[in-house]
Parts: sequence; C-alpha cells; structure tokens
Amino acid sequence: MAAPIEFVRRMKRTNILILLGFLIPSATALIDGLYCGTAICYDVLGVTRDATKPEIARAYRQLARKYHPDRFRVGDPGLADETPESAHDKFLLVATAYETLKDEESRKDYDYMLDHPEEYYSHYYAYYRRRLAPKVDVRIVILVTVCAISIFQYYSWWSSYNEAISYLSTVPKYRIQATELARQQGLLNRTREKGRGRRSKDEIREEEEEVIRDIIKNKIDIKGGYQKPKISDILLCRVILFPYYLCAYLVWYACWTYKFTLCREQYGDAEKFYLIRRNMKMSQSQFDSLEDHQKETFLERQLWIKEKYEVFKEEQEEEMKMKMAVDPRWKRYRRWMKNEGPGRLTFADD
Repeated sequence: MAAPIEFVRRMKRTNILILLGFLIPSATALIDGLYCGTAICYDVLGVTRDATKPEIARAYRQLARKYHPDRFRVGDPGLADETPESAHDKFLLVATAYETLKDEESRKDYDYMLDHPEEYYSHYYAYYRRRLAPKVDVRIVILVTVCAISIFQYYSWWSSYNEAISYLSTVPKYRIQATELARQQGLLNRTREKGRGRRSKDEIREEEEEVIRDIIKNKIDIKGGYQKPKISDILLCRVILFPYYLCAYLVWYACWTYKFTLCREQYGDAEKFYLIRRNMKMSQSQFDSLEDHQKETFLERQLWIKEKYEVFKEEQEEEMKMKMAVDPRWKRYRRWMKNEGPGRLTFADD
C-alpha cells in the first residue's frame, strides 16, 4: 500500500518540476528583445569576444556598406539571396550589435549576460535601465534650471522696483519732498541757457524727472515686495549659501533655546517682533513694510503672547465685519448676490 502512495508523491513532484520548467525561462537561451535578440552580437559582426574597439568599428563599417539600404542593390555579387527587406533587417541587427559593443559599459553588461544566462530578470533590468537613462547629466539640467529661474527672479524684481519708483514719483507727498531736496542741493537751478547748445523744455523736464527719481531711490527705503533687489536673494545664491544658512539657523535655535527656554530670560524687542511675525504668519519683507505705529501697537498689545494674539485677531475680524456691513459697495454686492447672482444677465451700471 505504501508503494502506490510513494509513486503518487513522485508524480506530483515531477509535474511541479515540469510546470516550473515551462514558467521559468531557459537559462541557456539568449533573451529575445534584449541587445541582438537570439543572435550573438559578436557573431553578427564576425569578431571574437577579445576584439578591440578598432576591430569592431572596422567590421561594422564593412557590413554597413554591404547592407545599407542606400547602397544595397538587388543582384549584387555575394547578395544574390538577399531582398531589400532582409538586407534592411540585417543592417538594423548589425547597427544594434555595434551600438552594444562599442560602449564599454554596455559591452560589459552584455558579456555578463553571456556568462550568466540564468540571471534572467537582472539582465532585463540592466538593459532597460541603460536604455531609459537620461542622456544628459541630471546635475547639469538642475544647474541650468536654477540659473534660469534666478535670472528671471532678478529681472522681475528690478521691474517691480522700477514700477514702485515710477509710482512714488507721481505721489504729491513724495514728489514735493524730492523736489525740495533737489532745490536745496542745487540740482534744479533753472538758469537760462543761451546760444545754439541750449536745451529744449522737454529735455529740461526729462532731466528734472530723472533727478526726482534718483532722490526718491536714495532717500525712500522701499520695503516689502517692491524693495530694491539684492543678488543674495536670488535662488542660485540661496542654494549655494544653503549650508551657511542652515548652520546659522542651528546656532540661532540653540541660542534661543538656551536663553529663553533654559535660562528663562526676558524677550527683547527683536525677539518680540519675531514671535509676533510668526503668530501673524508674515514673511520678513511683509512685516518690514508695516508702519512703525502699527508695530508699536503690536508691542503695546503684547501680541507675542499666543493667547493675546488670538484675542487681537478676533477683534480685527469683528472690526472688518462691521466695516463691510456699513460699506455701501459691500451692501450692493450682497443685494446683487441675493436678488440676481452671477448667473443672471443685468444691465445695471453698478
């Protein structure tokens, strides 16, 4: 009775091995779809595995001249059995073999596949990793991208700064102050010019406008998003100086923790402004653009304390709601949304 049971077990093992044999690719066969497929690249070019690069290149040139579609002619000596289609396929195979063997890394991977055919999936990975890898160094692409962004940043900031200067030169408050300073410095002395070299009124006016713009640039400290751009603020400099900024931040954080957490020291004005800005979630440039009396109000209200800032925030929201409630434009908007809405065609002027 034991013999039939043992026979059944052996049959099961045999069937499992046969099934695995069908599922697992043959370890002795070349892989179709990789490199030269089922052909050996060295045999395609007619060279040995010890062939040098010049020998491989020479063999490729000879076969390329022989099977190239522009040179192939039906009935050529030695190619009587070839058709244009078969010659084209052979040319592609020769080109693939040359592309595989001319590169040292690719040739190394191919030789490893010939010596270790059992590592089926690793050969697929090595082949497609090389085929799909970018031809350009990623570091160069990143560097060029960062430089392009930095140039765009710098010129856009200069454009914003010039727009701010042009706007301030039209504001009566700043224009009167700049004109008075220019007269005190003797830059707007309109002496009559005589002779052929005298300037026209338009030229004098343009010169005065330029003098006023220069005074506004030098005397008015523009803060916020329209401040004068600096090279150190662009992305490229930020990336280069990132280790310095990181070390500076770690040192600052360690000093902050030691002074105000461990030693329980009192906050100074700079520390209080930092906590207020963090509570308000404002950037440094946004906070710097605020008026001095606003900052003094923040200090008086002790807004560096989280609880007091929450109270201040609620007060500001309530005040904004009250202003919006009495604002006639907001009333018209609410009445329009209630009665008509954005989906209704209307010919009202407002």
